[in-house]
Amino acid sequence: MRSAGQKGAVAAGHRLTAEAAASVLREGGNAADAAIAALAMACLCEPVLCSPGGGGFAMVRDAATGQIELIDFFPHTPLQRVIEGDNGVYEILADFGTATQAFHIGPATTATPGFFAGVKAIHGHGSGVALADLFAPTIDAARNGIIVTPYQYYLSTVVQPILLATPDAARLFALGGELIKTGETFCNPGLADALGIMARDGFAASEVGAEILAGQRGRGHLSEDDLSNYQTFSRQPHTVEIAGAQVHLNPLPAASGVLIGLGINELGGISGGEFAEALRQTDLARREAGNNLAALIGRPVRQRGTTHVSVIDAAGNACAVTVSNGEGNGELAGPFGFMPNNILGEEDVNPYRTANWPQNTRLASMMCPAIIDAGDGGLIALGSGGSNRIRSAMLQVIARLTTGGMTLADAIAAPRLHVENGHLDFEDLFDDETGQELAAAFTDHRRWPEQNMFFGGVHATAMDSSGRFSGDGDRRRDGVSIVVE
Repeated sequence: MRSAGQKGAVAAGHRLTAEAAASVLREGGNAADAAIAALAMACLCEPVLCSPGGGGFAMVRDAATGQIELIDFFPHTPLQRVIEGDNGVYEILADFGTATQAFHIGPATTATPGFFAGVKAIHGHGSGVALADLFAPTIDAARNGIIVTPYQYYLSTVVQPILLATPDAARLFALGGELIKTGETFCNPGLADALGIMARDGFAASEVGAEILAGQRGRGHLSEDDLSNYQTFSRQPHTVEIAGAQVHLNPLPAASGVLIGLGINELGGISGGEFAEALRQTDLARREAGNNLAALIGRPVRQRGTTHVSVIDAAGNACAVTVSNGEGNGELAGPFGFMPNNILGEEDVNPYRTANWPQNTRLASMMCPAIIDAGDGGLIALGSGGSNRIRSAMLQVIARLTTGGMTLADAIAAPRLHVENGHLDFEDLFDDETGQELAAAFTDHRRWPEQNMFFGGVHATAMDSSGRFSGDGDRRRDGVSIVVE
């Protein structure tokens, strides 16, 4: 029996993002409607992570049929390489405090955006609410302003070189030359205009698309054909079983689902050492396979800027959406208050480097929105931001939920680790014995003194077999969850 009065649950990376989705559920909208409202608000509240100039993936469950579909609306490489070499590309360093990471920005790092096409595809899943109405709360908030949170300010300091890369960007994200601080008001009327135009005229042939192309001329690769020919893809999930649950993951050409599935197969338990060994084996397999990730599917069972929204409604429709703008290419799309993506500058998804990427291709993203069918009628929708740490964050949370029997809150709050090229990063919050074992197993390691956004941000919602809802937003990325009564 469904619990009387509960209309669903949502988890996201900002309170206003979650509230936008919750309001839609409260007013009778479904999970797809709520996810769209949340994505629009994330463009305002999480502009480093979500933008009309980016793209992503949505894992959608249709309650009427039980069918689960992956919608691929990730940015697509341009049809032709126009700029030679590394012209139009600049390197910056993002500072996480304990570590730094190099990113590349500039007009020539922009791939064809898929955000609006993805919104339209999600909207096709039984939505009965017009896009203009779903965008309206964000349009109002963008004009009236939002109060900058401590996490928003921290994130802006991490990627400060991008936000201040051009005078137009600096005028939007900084006041008097300094980043807008915690407690101050951030307004973005240009984004409000963009959302209104897209709701009315679409993206590719609108003024918004025209401004993106204007910023590319002579300095980037995108053309009118790139925008007009962009298409979303519907894919069957990559499904693996763990402890009787069916876990539906992002399939190829995305790398994430295959690697998480391999990690699940390699996993012997949920201790810190067992996670580290599973991630070591997964990392080795990834490097051995190179670009032939399909080879990993047949292996036997062993004996950067992303954000996520999860929604489940009372009918059992679910939508888990992970989106990315890279970190933004450093330049605004004309007057419209957002940056196009810098996906071609993201080495995690473009190992070919900025001057040698394959044309007209979907790159292998690490993003992995997921839906877990618990086998008893329960559902979990989850996903994470976190660049190449997504696969490790998702593996650890999925295993703790299914094998470890943890609650959402405990599985998400538990300390995390990540293995990359033989190097171990771990939150030094395990017990002393585990911490010593990890350090001894990986002489090349780095201890993080507290939870950090470096290790992703898993936002999840759940509906149990009786129809009761729960949710949890990862504190590492200021996550928020709401159960809608």
